[in-house]
Order: sequence, then C-alpha cells, then structure tokens
Amino acid sequence: MKIKKNDKVLVIKGKYRGKTGVVLKAMPKQNRVIVEGVNIVKKRIKPRKSGEKGKVLEVTAPIFTADLKLICKKCKKAARVGYKIILEKGEKKKIRFCKKCAGET
Repeated sequence: MKIKKNDKVLVIKGKYRGKTGVVLKAMPKQNRVIVEGVNIVKKRIKPRKSGEKGKVLEVTAPIFTADLKLICKKCKKAARVGYKIILEKGEKKKIRFCKKCAGET
C-alpha cells in the first residue's frame, strides 16, 4: 500500500470527490485508510444504563485506497507514486517518489 499515516491525500471517487485530508490511520490488510474529514457516517448508540439517553455520533469511516491520490509535498499536486531503491552507506533504502515531478514524497 503506497498511502501511509500522515500523508495528505485527495479523494478522486465517491461522495467526497475533490476533498483533501490527512491520513489518520492506515489499514494495509483491508487496503483502507481513515482520512480526516472524509467519509463521515452517523453511529447510533443505545442507552446502557437506566435514565441515560441514546446518542448519535459522527464518526470517520475507512475509505478504500484506490479512491485516493497522494498529494506530492514538492509540487503540491495529486500524483501517482513510484518507488526507487537507493544504496546508502552500503544499505538498500526504498523511497517513494512523485511520478509528475520525480520529487521525494
């Protein structure tokens, strides 16, 4: 999965198309992420104790990663992401890069 926590992303499909936000949590096994201010659903909570009232909370639900594009830190545009393997001090290091400007993301 090319999108990670604290990345800035753009939604390209669905109800929230065109909105941007920061990734709060990544779930690579499900191929989903939770993005701040995107895909908000209402969750109803039943009263647990006598005399307590039920609640309706607004919760951010996970969104599929194919519906998102990473925003490059260098060119500030939504772009596809590639990987480079760089040898640094005898160690291999995997780096993400923007396919538009070839800048490191």
